[in-house]
Amino acid sequence: MKKLCIIIFLLCFFASPGRTAGYGGTLRRAVISDPKTFNIIMAQETSTTDAVGLLFEGLTRTNGVTTEAEPCLAESWQHSEDGCQWQFKLRKGVLWSDGREFTADDVVFTFNDLIYNPDIPCSARDIFTVNGQPFKVEKLGPYLVKITTPTPYAPLLQQLGQSILPRHILAPSVSASTFPETWGVNTPPKSLIGTGPFLMSEYLPGQRLVYQRNPRYWKKNKKGNQLPFIDRIVTFIVQNIDAQLLKFTGSELDLVSVPGKDYALIKEQAKKRDYTVYDCGPAFGTNFLCFQQSVIYLDKDKQAWFRDVSFHQAVSYALDRETMVDNVLAGLGAPQYAAMSPAAKYFYNPNVRKYPYDPAKARQLLVQAGFCDSNKDGILEKPAGHPVEFTILTNAENNIRVDIATIIQSDLKAIGLNVSFRPIDFNNLVNKLNYSHDWDAVLLSFTGGIEPNSGKNVWATGGHLHVWDMKPPSDNGPNNKDLSLWSASIPAWQHDIDRLFNLGVQELDPIKRRTIYWQWQEIASQFLPLIYTINPKAIYAVSNRLQNIRPTAYGGVLHNIEEIQIRIKD
Repeated sequence: MKKLCIIIFLLCFFASPGRTAGYGGTLRRAVISDPKTFNIIMAQETSTTDAVGLLFEGLTRTNGVTTEAEPCLAESWQHSEDGCQWQFKLRKGVLWSDGREFTADDVVFTFNDLIYNPDIPCSARDIFTVNGQPFKVEKLGPYLVKITTPTPYAPLLQQLGQSILPRHILAPSVSASTFPETWGVNTPPKSLIGTGPFLMSEYLPGQRLVYQRNPRYWKKNKKGNQLPFIDRIVTFIVQNIDAQLLKFTGSELDLVSVPGKDYALIKEQAKKRDYTVYDCGPAFGTNFLCFQQSVIYLDKDKQAWFRDVSFHQAVSYALDRETMVDNVLAGLGAPQYAAMSPAAKYFYNPNVRKYPYDPAKARQLLVQAGFCDSNKDGILEKPAGHPVEFTILTNAENNIRVDIATIIQSDLKAIGLNVSFRPIDFNNLVNKLNYSHDWDAVLLSFTGGIEPNSGKNVWATGGHLHVWDMKPPSDNGPNNKDLSLWSASIPAWQHDIDRLFNLGVQELDPIKRRTIYWQWQEIASQFLPLIYTINPKAIYAVSNRLQNIRPTAYGGVLHNIEEIQIRIKD
């Protein structure tokens, strides 16, 4: 009888489509672009943060399901009654991937020597300041850190997901003033030292990034099992969304983001190809058209167009967002007008100024602003004899943006604007935006989120991602003429936004805080430095090989990567 039971058990075990998930296996995913750098402090683009995000952690992390801040490298914290002094108790026994112990020295180094270092361009510095004042970050003991904010700082716990970097590895490059060049993409991947669940083991440009399980990772699950479960992750660089979908349906990838136009086909094949499609609701990202407005980098004629609020409003009325939703997203999305996505819920303002498709209204606004067609060739001019001609850029790898840009080009030509469209590779686009400033208009997106202050590096005057009017370098001449000219050109509404962001970060009352950020969205919708287009749904297709996944619009599929397991096939 005992022998018969064993035989039945073995037959059932090997007849099953796959054994219970456990340790081991390789997860396969794809991104559309090579990383620009491995230096996450210097990162201003998702190609970098996607590449190295698995290697590093912050004092806190945001739960991908609840969106609440929870402990990470800090196991607990307490704060003063006025909310300005915080003490964070760090986890003992956390090791960097090279075996050195993580301590308070690493936290203090990350903030004081990197983020607040004026010689290091760092987008995070915009976030961790109030009225231009930095936080005071101190070591009280090997595992105790004190952070003092100049005023109450409402989103501190959310923002402390900021990656902490190893002092013992990077301090020499800071001393030598070479940190901005440190950890470039030519760095041997195994030299990247973090506390995260994975290590980078290989990078082949244009092909793939490979990660392996960090055997020194500190985290265990509720059952006491050492994390992560997965042995290996391969991130393929597939510079086309359609190509990614083909690789997914061909079982070469384990997950993929699904554009609306492909949803029906992908959904239809799900059962046959053993995957599941998850509709997670509105995406957090914001897709926008942006015009260069810099008095430093833009010629005078284009300044007369792109710095005119009526021009921006006319363009917004000219955009047929409903057609974009229907043709690009197959109806799985909605027009977008606010600076935050509806996915943000609490801070999303549904009452911002809207611009329904109205080409006649667009032409009327342009005529009122002094645009005319003096030679009757169908192209508007301002001043007379100077045709309004410009080029829209976007990244060629993103088919959705290319399709949106094509519709925008047609819509704007219909109201008399001579528009060219040029898709280029993503890293070239980033260089134009941040360094050469050689661009007229761009179609882009920001990842968005639940916390408005996370966008301060975009919206604050001089913010590192203030793309439409970038602050010129402060060392460009003995009299800093460019800097003075730029400062004098800042419009009053931009100062209003700066004021609101400084107020909002200090306000601890949630209702008052929401009112402040609603005002910001209303100003943004009136003056339109970013002209929002459409908001797609966050849809993911995931192989049923992956177990213990909880896809959400905020966290995506891999927000709990350390706990995901892979079903082992026989």
